[in-house]
Amino acid sequence: MQTLDDMLALKLLTPDQHHEISAWVVHARTPEKIMQMPPHLWRTLELASVLMDFDADLTQPPH
Repeated sequence: MQTLDDMLALKLLTPDQHHEISAWVVHARTPEKIMQMPPHLWRTLELASVLMDFDADLTQPPH
């Protein structure tokens, strides 16, 4: 949820999008259920992830 809050603070998600995605995650409770998130929410989450360079740590060599 911290990442979603960060996305909201950076204005990568609207308050409504943040609420919808957070509610889905809270009620889904398992990775399998989270993966069933509606496509419009996935697209929003993916775009926000790209814009905040969420995967940057995964592309860096170990220290």
